[in-house]
Amino acid sequence: MLRIYGDLQSGNCYKIKLLCSFLQLEHEWHHVDILAGETKKTAFLSKNPNGKIPLLVLPNGHCLTESNAILNYLAADSHLLPTDLFHLAKVQQWQFFEQYSHEPYIAVARFIAKYLGLPDDRRADYEAKHQGGYKALSVMETQLTTTPYLIGEQITVADISLFAYTHVAEEGGFDLTEYPAISAWLDRVKSTPNYIAMS
Repeated sequence: MLRIYGDLQSGNCYKIKLLCSFLQLEHEWHHVDILAGETKKTAFLSKNPNGKIPLLVLPNGHCLTESNAILNYLAADSHLLPTDLFHLAKVQQWQFFEQYSHEPYIAVARFIAKYLGLPDDRRADYEAKHQGGYKALSVMETQLTTTPYLIGEQITVADISLFAYTHVAEEGGFDLTEYPAISAWLDRVKSTPNYIAMS
């Protein structure tokens, strides 16, 4: 059986849990406490030397890391990952956007506020993340005013990738009220059969 190591409060880990629910993939979930240093222990590092979650361990013992790589592996041959080369590239385009233009701002601001409790010595860093985060939200808003999902008419792993941290962006201090297309998109994702909330 698939084994997944992660923290369900982490957007990068929740992506994987949500995909597994959408596709009804049987798996074992192993909670990892990053604040307690569990990703730095030898047993974990033997599976992922980079010391990060999520981590997927396949039945044959092979390990896969990086949330979007895991998503695409698990979604292969499903309706959530296009086979058309252009549409597949568009999915990857949004996933790279998520990792380089969205997650470093929205997820990090949320981490500082939610996980660290917004300490005084991180407040400047927290506030500095908002400009980049709002820029990313504006890019998404522009796209979602023209298509119901990020690459067209159907939900794909691109939407899962960006939904994970966007739907909890307010926990990082981001106000989504000025982004009606994003708000409507969030509702569409939540109405997808087998949707599960972040727990």
